[in-house]
Amino acid sequence: MKHHMVFSWFFIFSCFVLMSFQGMAQEKVVIDKVVAVIGNSAILKSDIIEQKRMLDAQGVDLGRNPECVLLDDIMFQKLLFNQALIDSIEVNEVQVEQEIERRLRYFIQQIGSRERLEEYYGKSLDELRDEFRDPIREQLISRMMESQITRNVSVTPSEVRSFFESLPEDDIPMVESEMAMSKILIEPVIEEHEIQAVKDRLEGFRQRILAGESFNTLAILYSDDTGSARRGGELGFYSRGDLHPEFEAVSFSLRSGEVSGIVETRSGFHIIQMIERRGEQINVRHLLLQPKASPEVEAETRNKLDSLRRVIMRGDLSFEDAARKYSDHPSGRNRGIMVNPYTGTTRFRSDEIEPNLFFVIDRLEEGEISRPIQTMTEDGNIAYKIVWLRDRIEPHRANLQQDYDFIQKLALQEKNEKAIIRWVERRLEQTYVRIHENYQDCEFDVKWLR
Repeated sequence: MKHHMVFSWFFIFSCFVLMSFQGMAQEKVVIDKVVAVIGNSAILKSDIIEQKRMLDAQGVDLGRNPECVLLDDIMFQKLLFNQALIDSIEVNEVQVEQEIERRLRYFIQQIGSRERLEEYYGKSLDELRDEFRDPIREQLISRMMESQITRNVSVTPSEVRSFFESLPEDDIPMVESEMAMSKILIEPVIEEHEIQAVKDRLEGFRQRILAGESFNTLAILYSDDTGSARRGGELGFYSRGDLHPEFEAVSFSLRSGEVSGIVETRSGFHIIQMIERRGEQINVRHLLLQPKASPEVEAETRNKLDSLRRVIMRGDLSFEDAARKYSDHPSGRNRGIMVNPYTGTTRFRSDEIEPNLFFVIDRLEEGEISRPIQTMTEDGNIAYKIVWLRDRIEPHRANLQQDYDFIQKLALQEKNEKAIIRWVERRLEQTYVRIHENYQDCEFDVKWLR
């Protein structure tokens, strides 16, 4: 079943916000006409038109008959949702709220600010949460239903081989250039007097807030968390387990409007103010200051890595052993091997490598080690790293020797699609379906009408 693989519900949902970047008119065309009914769910033409506009804004090409593709996908999602209701599949309301907040944070990041998002919709953030709640709940339930259908599907090595051997030569996918890398990362040691200076400065801000100055204004002017600083330090709603443990423990203990003392986390030093608490979710604002290493210490760190690079290149120490002994990154425990966060594998396409690293790595020969590169840790601190280009794979047609994981995913995807098709066919025997005559000539992936 290819139709629901074309784009995710999250992508469709996010496109509505991203339309603002395309300069599209904001008025909506409401066409009150039912084009299909599946089970207890009616699908309007306006649903299809609106989603088509969203995808057009992103340059997504759905072929010659985009409305047919969209109707096919919407009907599939509705079928999943109807069956989930019959099977009493539910989602925890905390999951729904977390997903709402995750998507709102994404939209705010894309559109630039919470104010621009509210201006675009003509609604407050709370009104948007209420409006998004039911569609997101339906999407999560549909996703759970689909997971139920495919939960026992797996592929054996022999099935992977059979799948690959069954592909016509012209259908064997091309694999882009990929690289495998390892790194050694060292964070400069921050001297105690630098840390104390940050604490003193932060305590000064805290006293000014307690004396009546605006937390929002001080966060905008001085916070090192540039993302939240634009919003006066506001983070949006988070649940337990989403934030640094130290930050979270203090935040959940605050009363509305209360300002915390100084809180230390891996990211630096914070003061926090409670905005609102909803059960096990909180919305706080914070002001973050990050102590910086002195230029002299940064230079020492670069020199240390450069010396380590020369030792490895002479053959006196292996890169793997050096990573285990010296790297401040968790990958050091795994010989410094870098894992692609998008795929979970150890191979990276060029567009999956951060630009400043790609600029360096692309010039290396296989087996070479870079000179020290300045980088940022996940907590926003400056660090330095050397990177070993272990392997470079040129563009080629996929093969089992080099690309087993990639082919295994394709084989599993095909098997999942077959399982879904069988499930759909069984459900349609017991489900009422009606499609408007204007769409009955569509070439759907699913044979909706018997």
